[in-house]
Amino acid sequence: MDDPSSLIQTIAVYALPVIFAITLHEAAHGYAARLLGDNTAYMMGRVSLNPVRHIDPLGTIAIPLVLYFLTGGAFMFGYAKPVPVAFRNLRNPRWGSLWVSLAGPACNFAQALIWALVGVALAWLSVVEPFFTRMAAAGVGVNLVLGVLNLFPLPPFDGGRILTALLPPRQAIGLARLEPYGFFIVMALVFTGILTKFWLRPLVGFGYDALTFILAPLVSLLN
Repeated sequence: MDDPSSLIQTIAVYALPVIFAITLHEAAHGYAARLLGDNTAYMMGRVSLNPVRHIDPLGTIAIPLVLYFLTGGAFMFGYAKPVPVAFRNLRNPRWGSLWVSLAGPACNFAQALIWALVGVALAWLSVVEPFFTRMAAAGVGVNLVLGVLNLFPLPPFDGGRILTALLPPRQAIGLARLEPYGFFIVMALVFTGILTKFWLRPLVGFGYDALTFILAPLVSLLN
């Protein structure tokens, strides 16, 4: 990465996938909340597919790039401006919070599928321009990593909120108390390699296998 032209190309390749992966993740939370009874995000103009409405200069652009280069491309994490959700306004606060939380990672997996379809289309059209093929691959990888990371079962990550909704009240309250420390715990697990080895790598690998399985009929048909 010492070559400036290589650095610029890498940033260009990852820019769109990262911005859409992070910002549409937040938009999905807002859409789900509105469908389930809470209009807070909608009233604030955050129920939108326009990434500009969700971009946080630090979390959406600076932090993902810094982490990418610090870890040699092994790990990338970022965030957009959080979508405000008043869970008490949901028609069913307990189960509604589960679906609102699940919407973000589900959006990432949907985006991974779309980028994989782009990759298949490029191959079918015999497009071998590295910039476009690398962007499609980056779109798949970034979305799988963000989706899996956000499913980690510790608040404030989406997986923690999902687990809180599934647990009995006493255990749910105990888990919720970890929310102020959850981000730091997960980052510590990332930088010690524990989370990568036992969570990210296996589940991201499963995500790639699932995409391969889903797209196999289409690839076979095109060949």
